[in-house]
This record gives sequence, structure tokens and C-alpha cells, in this order.
Amino acid sequence: MSNRNIGNVPKVGIRPVIDGRENGVRESLEDQVMALANAAASFISENLRFPNGDFVECVIADTCIGGNAEAAACAEKFRKEGVGVSLTVTPCWCYGTEVMDTDPLMPKAVWGFNGTERPGAVYLAAALAGYTQKGLPTFGIYGRDVQDAGDTCIPADVQEKVLRFVKSALAVAQMKDKSYLSIGYSSMGIAGSMVDVNFLQDYLGVRTEFVESVEILRRIDEGIYDQDEYQKALAWTKQNCRQGEDINKKEEQVDEAQKQLEWETVIKMTLICRDMMIGNERLVEKGFREEGLGRNALFGGFQGQRQWTDYKPNADFTEAILNSSFDWNGIRQAFVFATENDCLNGVSMLFGHLLTNTAQIFSDVRTYWSPEAVKRVTGQSLSGIAKEGVIHLINSGSTTLDATAQQRNAAGEPAMKPHWEISEAEAQQCLDNTVWPPADRGYFRGGGFSSLFKTQGQMPVTMCRVNLVKGLGPVLQIAEGWTVELPENVHKILDERTNPTWPTTWFVPKTTGEGAFKDVYTVMANWGANHGAISYGHIGADLITLASMLRIPVNMHNVDAEKVFRPSAWSAFGEDQEGADYRACSTYGSLYGMG
Repeated sequence: MSNRNIGNVPKVGIRPVIDGRENGVRESLEDQVMALANAAASFISENLRFPNGDFVECVIADTCIGGNAEAAACAEKFRKEGVGVSLTVTPCWCYGTEVMDTDPLMPKAVWGFNGTERPGAVYLAAALAGYTQKGLPTFGIYGRDVQDAGDTCIPADVQEKVLRFVKSALAVAQMKDKSYLSIGYSSMGIAGSMVDVNFLQDYLGVRTEFVESVEILRRIDEGIYDQDEYQKALAWTKQNCRQGEDINKKEEQVDEAQKQLEWETVIKMTLICRDMMIGNERLVEKGFREEGLGRNALFGGFQGQRQWTDYKPNADFTEAILNSSFDWNGIRQAFVFATENDCLNGVSMLFGHLLTNTAQIFSDVRTYWSPEAVKRVTGQSLSGIAKEGVIHLINSGSTTLDATAQQRNAAGEPAMKPHWEISEAEAQQCLDNTVWPPADRGYFRGGGFSSLFKTQGQMPVTMCRVNLVKGLGPVLQIAEGWTVELPENVHKILDERTNPTWPTTWFVPKTTGEGAFKDVYTVMANWGANHGAISYGHIGADLITLASMLRIPVNMHNVDAEKVFRPSAWSAFGEDQEGADYRACSTYGSLYGMG
């Protein structure tokens, strides 16, 4: 399952462009230009991996590109090699429009070497002007400090921009031609679960696959799942998933036999939802070819409430396990699977997953707790970075178990890591710090089990959310901040006022004293939906770059201005960054739209 979806992962194309004047000029530059291309390719391949763990592969044009014929040959090679990202590099003057990449769907950047011997910066400016004039938004990369001719070292500021561009561009390329699997449809009137197929297609290049949740019942009844894997999963669950306290009223509690049946059902649901997303060769072998092919889904969601959960066990276990970096088959890439079929939060989770390679937290953005309210309710004062208040992120049990914060980075700090860096001991710690109480039957009449844990320790995280605005289209909200760990007695009092059977993450956004980030309360008050997707690390700048490639304006963020990296054409839409972003996205329109 290293590559779950149909098709190869995209490659990065490196375009070494050169002054085309032969008989002296071009010949003197060939080695230097190609050395720069090789340096860029090595740097990218050594520093970036895909969510499945594969290293990113770069493809370099067969020759330096001095004119249209060589540009066309490069484009043909990139097409055959499956290139999805275009990076042009040069230390010298070139013929701007003659050597440019004109593919309108491929994210592109130009690195113009800052050197005095040859005018790489002059070419960069000319090329970006040409791309802008032709309506092909392109990122410009230019180092702050002058380098000597022949220097193939990549300065730190150039490295940062190259990685930001390539990570974001690869995310765009990975989404194209994949699917969102919508199991069921609208959940409890949540607008985000009313899947907008045109948004997914026009902005992300993603098709939508609709499957009614009755298909899960059919596959359970007819045994359309891997029976051997089911037995393995059942044994693993009994060993690793401790059943928690049943908080339901005595008269509403069910006996152990019924709970055992519900455990068996939610495990089968997990297998079936996964199979519907990516297929399963074992089903093909059993004669269920159609079911075994899957839907080529890069991400998905399950409606759940209420039609399903009034009747059958909830999908909290299914969603939590799929969203985690491990299950009965061991440590593996996390899936992106949205609670309540909130497709827009699924998109937000997908952005974070593709940029960081880590599991994503799905949560309600539930409550702002002011210092005064905490003091009144608990008798204690908040301190540290939580002193101005906290936001309670809590959902009905679908949050990734990686969010227990039991993994550790190189510095020994709490972290959520790519699956290939997670140890068996760390995965076990995540499981050991989670219990599974029987579901609150006031919410879930059909039963099931919700995960229960609290995120331990302080981690840098970024919360984001895509929202759709009639007359405007999609917008993206971003809030960088930290998870915090409250004193146990404070946590317990606040947590039990909401629901004592659900997982909690306490979140403090980075505030600026201005606008939507004036204080913690203002962040909560300006959040555009009931859900948020939370990713490990401060990745707001990467999200801004990705959004610009997709023509999605950012309406709220707390990223430092100097880290914002968008196509050079954005500067032509005014000095105010936010306003320019809106105008540019409106002008260029959705990446895959027809106008």
C-alpha cells in the first residue's frame, strides 16, 4: 500500500535555461547552468518526501534550453516522465518568451541566480514579466546575497523558497485526477458536508464519488471484506483498544454481548471504508472485482449523524483509526477521512497532510474559554501561553490518535511525525493513552465507541479551514499556534462540561493585537465554520503558497509578512497583500475551471 492511488507520484522538472547565442557565449555557460540544475535537483530530492515515504524524484531537461525547440523537447520529456512541477534555473541572460514553460496547469517557478558576472537577475525579471503578461502566474526566486560565478551552493533564503514552492506544487499535482469519496451525504445540516462537486473539480482537479451508506450494510451482510484481516483487526483491537467507562444512564446501557457486537461492526466498517477508498486485491481474488477496485480516493468522509447513528454504531472508531498513522497492519501512512462528511474540512486536512506528510486532527472549534471564565468555573488561573485564554478543540471521537502527542522529535519534544519516523514504541504509547468509552447514546442511539484522550504537552500547530462564500467562491483561514496542556483538575472540570467521552486538544493561537488576531477570543469569533483541520508545525506560509496556486484567497492568517510567498504577478494587484490576493485570484480564476 505504499502507493495507494492509481498513477505514479508526480516528479519535479528542472529546466536549465541558457543564453542561446552560440560560438562563444552559450558554450561558456553550459557547465555552469547544468551544474545549477543538478544542485537544485539534488537539494530537492534529498529534502522532500511524499506522504507515502517515497523520496521526490527530479527530472532534468536533456540539454540546456536556449530557444523554443529545446523548450518543446523539454516539455515532451516532462510529459513522458510524469512531471507535475516546473522549476526553471539560470545564472545568465536568456531569451525570455522563447525558453519559457507555457503549460497553464503546471505550477512553475524561476530561480534567477544572483551573480554579477552574468545577469541572471535580469533574465528573472524579464521572464516573470513575460509570464505575467501571458497570464501564467509564476513564482520568482532570487537570493538576497550576490554569489560568485560557478558557485552551486544554494543560499538559505533560496532553499526556503524552493522547498516552499515545490512542496506546495507537489500537493497541487498529487490532488489532480484523484477522488473525494462521499459516504452518505449531508450531516445534520452542516453546509460543508453538502459536497460541492464543482469546487472540487474546478479548484483541485478532484472528482467526487458518491456512495450511499447502505453500501456498508450490504458489504457487512454479504461478507465483502477480507475475513482474515478482520480476524487480525479484531484481535489487535481487543489487545490495544481499552474500553472506557460507560457514562450512559443505567437504563440506556447495553450488555457486554451487544457491546461486543458493536466492536465487531465498527471494525468491519473500518475495513470497508478503506476498501471503498483505495480498493483491495483480496476482494478481487474473492470474486468481488467491482468492490475491490475502489474509488481512487485521496480522501473521503462519512455522513454518520443522524440517519446512520440513530440505527447503527457510530464511525468514531473507523474515522480515528483511518486518520491515525497505525493500525493492525502496523505503522503506515495516515488516511484523510472527514467526520460528518465535512468535505471542506477534509480538503483542509488534505492540504495539511500533503504539506507535512503527517496525520491530521479533525475537531470542532468548540469553545473559547476566557481567563475569567476558567477562574470562575475552576477557581484557578491560566498561565504561560494560555494566560489569555484557550480554544477547546473537541469532537466526537474521530481525531487521529497521533494527537495524543506521544511521539517525539529529534529534540525530545512532543510531536506528530511522518509515519516512517514513528517507532513501534511511540505508536503503542498513542494507543495506551487512549480509551474507548461506549458512545453517548443521547448523541448516538445506535451505539459505538468514541476515542478519549487529551493532547499532552505543547506542540506548534496550524489550524486551517476552507469555506465557500456565495458570490466569491472558496476562501482559506489559517491560524498558527500551539497545543497546551492544562492542569489535570482544570482540564477535567472544563472537559466534563462538554462531553467526557471525546478527545480534547487545548489550542492557543498566536495573537498579533490586530484584526482577527487581536486576541484569542477574536480568533474564535472570526472562525468561519464549526470545524477546523489542525496540522503539526507552523505551516501557514506553505498553506498561503498552496492557496495561491489554486487561486483560493486567504481571508485570515497570522503568518509573518516576510514569509508570504506568492506568484510574482500578485504584486501587480496592489501593495496591500490581502487585497492583492483577492484581486489576483478573481482575475485568474480557478486552476481547472473553464473561465
